[in-house]
Amino acid sequence: MALCSRTLLLVTIGTIAFLYLGVSRRHELVSEVEQEQRKRRARKEQQEKLSEKASVYMDSVLKPRQDVKLRKQEEHFFRMTGQTWRLTEGQRLGETEDAANEHEISDDSPNKEALKKRKLPEHVTKPLPPIEPPKLKKVLSLPEEPEETEEGAVTIALRCPSGRVFRRRFLKTCNSQVLLDWMMKLGYHSSIYTLCTPYPRRNLEIEEGLSLENVGINTDSVFIVDQTDA
Repeated sequence: MALCSRTLLLVTIGTIAFLYLGVSRRHELVSEVEQEQRKRRARKEQQEKLSEKASVYMDSVLKPRQDVKLRKQEEHFFRMTGQTWRLTEGQRLGETEDAANEHEISDDSPNKEALKKRKLPEHVTKPLPPIEPPKLKKVLSLPEEPEETEEGAVTIALRCPSGRVFRRRFLKTCNSQVLLDWMMKLGYHSSIYTLCTPYPRRNLEIEEGLSLENVGINTDSVFIVDQTDA
C-alpha cells in the first residue's frame, strides 16, 4: 500500500513538472514571437522615417538645384544658338514700340506730330532682298562596279576610323572624285575626313578633272579615311 502511494506521488510530481515545462516553453515561444514583431515594427518605423527624410531632402534641396542647373543650361543653349529672345518675357502680338509711345502720349501733346514724322531705321524701310531658291543637294552615285577580270579594273580598299575595311572595284579611267563620293556614302563627309596613303602617310591629291590613273592609282590600293586637322 505504501509502495502504491509512493508510486502515485512520483507520477503526480512528474506530470506536474512536465506540464510546468510545457507552459514555460510556450511562454518562451510567445516571448520570442513578440520580440520579433517588435523588431519588425521598429525597422518599419525607421524605414518610414528615412523615406520621409529623403523625400523632404529631395523636394527642398535636390529638386531646386536641378531646376537651377536646367535653367542655366537652357540659357546657355539659347545664347549659343542666337535665341536670346526666349530669355525675355516677350511682347504681346501686334504691340510695337511706336504704338506704346503713342498710347503714352496724349492727343493734345505737341510731341505726337513729331513722333509720327520720326524717321524709321534703314533696315525697317529697306525692301527685303529676294529669297534665293535652296541649293539642290548633290546626289551621290557611284559607277557600276566592273568585273574583276575586266581590263583596267582596280580594287580600292578604304580603312575607316571604326576599324572596318571596305573594298570596291573601279575602272582606272573613272574620275578621282568618285573616291570621295564613295567615302561620303560610307558616312564620312569630305569636309571632315580625307583620304591618306598608308606609308608614307600623305593626303591623296584628288581633283575633279583627273582620273584614278592620273592621280597614281594603277594597281590595287589601300587608303586610310583620316580626320582632317581643321
